[in-house]
Amino acid sequence: MQTDSHLQAAAEPAEAPGTPIDLPNHGKVRSIAELADIAHKLRTSGFQVVLAHGVFDLLHLGHVRHLTEAKNNGDVLMVTISADQFVNKGPGRPVFTEALRAEMLAALSIVDYVAISRNPGAEAVIEALRPSVYVKGSEYMRPEQDVTGRIVSERQAVERHGGRLVFTDDITFSSSTLLNRHFSIYPPDLQEYLAERRQSGMLDQLTGLIDRIAGMRVLFVGDTILDEYQYVEPMGKSAKEHIIATRYVNTEVFCGGVIAAANTAADFCREVDVVTVLGDHDSREDLIRSSLKSNVTLHAIHRADAPTTRKCRMVDPAYTRKLFEVCFINDTPLDSDAARQLNHWLGDRLGSYDVIVVTDFGHGMINRPTIDLLCRKAPFLAVNAQTNSANTGFNLITRYPRADYICIDAPEARMAAGVRHQPLEEIIVDGLAGTIDCPRFMITHGPNGCLSYDRNRGLGRIPAFTRSVVDTMGAGDAFLAVTSPLAATGADLDSVGFVGNAVGALKVGIVGHRKSVDRAGVVKTITAMLK
Repeated sequence: MQTDSHLQAAAEPAEAPGTPIDLPNHGKVRSIAELADIAHKLRTSGFQVVLAHGVFDLLHLGHVRHLTEAKNNGDVLMVTISADQFVNKGPGRPVFTEALRAEMLAALSIVDYVAISRNPGAEAVIEALRPSVYVKGSEYMRPEQDVTGRIVSERQAVERHGGRLVFTDDITFSSSTLLNRHFSIYPPDLQEYLAERRQSGMLDQLTGLIDRIAGMRVLFVGDTILDEYQYVEPMGKSAKEHIIATRYVNTEVFCGGVIAAANTAADFCREVDVVTVLGDHDSREDLIRSSLKSNVTLHAIHRADAPTTRKCRMVDPAYTRKLFEVCFINDTPLDSDAARQLNHWLGDRLGSYDVIVVTDFGHGMINRPTIDLLCRKAPFLAVNAQTNSANTGFNLITRYPRADYICIDAPEARMAAGVRHQPLEEIIVDGLAGTIDCPRFMITHGPNGCLSYDRNRGLGRIPAFTRSVVDTMGAGDAFLAVTSPLAATGADLDSVGFVGNAVGALKVGIVGHRKSVDRAGVVKTITAMLK
């Protein structure tokens, strides 16, 4: 082992050759680029750099033991933490911001340097620092138990540069368990609900339920919608017109509607097919096909004299606040030839799927013969009939006389029942359940969570998991996409709704459809909440 003075000299950047390695806390916290430079100098001087990466939301004895053992594997210990935006542990997390987490780690004498990583995993950090040793806790020793699947790629990254992966094996604690038991990080109603579910052993039940749908074959039927966000900065009122003037910033186009729902389900189920309608002009079919996940297959029916439905929203980028919307749409019913193609395709294939999910946006694709066909032949039929600005009052869930699972929001339930002020529970039991032949309903209710109804078990309610919302677009579709195959297993709706609320809580933190909610994120969320 070389002397401390040699270690200090090798570690320091050229611009500060005399500064010792044990700097004050603010000096320990560096950028990834700075750590890469320091790590390079250390390696060329013969020192062993050890890297530990994680969230470290609540620093505890298990972390201290882990980092102490990590330091014993080399000369210099660098710790990197996930930036707040990549802490995929569900609502309310991280409890401590990235700056506070970095400061806490830097206060430990065994830690030499700290940096915040703005990447979803550790691979980019490993590539930049090229540590001699990369250290993980013993819970990662079995790759099949790592829900993120990253331990394999992390091992490959460290070994690619001649390093090695080491697992520490000392006393372990769970930050999530400690936070859940000793910190009030959730609203009282949710805190009480989660405490009851922990006692009932719900965590194992939910992870097992998610595993049960992994082999399913699912068909999505519904409208493709291109969701275009034109980001504009409001400038003020025009001097000569009664309008608000805006300055254009940039544009994002997302593949939404049935495409977004299918992409969400694709991370949970083996095979996902989509049958949809695209316009003959301005179809954007190449964009749509390129957005699909590898296990999603698109079957497109083309309608003449129409574009693919595009909803262009002017958005204030400061808070993702939508100002107004312009729709490029032909929502008249399909012509007879296109409707015949659709129904022929469905009639030949409906029986070959485990679940049929209908995302009916009321834009002309799904007509009465198609509904009759779906209700007669679908082995398990899950339906959402959405009310939106283009179809208010004309696309009610009561269009479907039968289903196995219906998932709509509270305004859609009220409109379908024709009742504005009656309690939702009564609307379901006295209205919808008596009108539609369907044994199971799920009503999403925004900040109030979701309400479930099972013909055999009655009503249930699951609180909302988050009140922190970036963008609500597509949250209901994501909820439907995941809960439909879960409901098809026959699982109780409390479990189905719990997973659905986790999906919704993650989705409202995503702008548009920049990414889909994935299985790993959902499992990590429910694990963090129920530990």
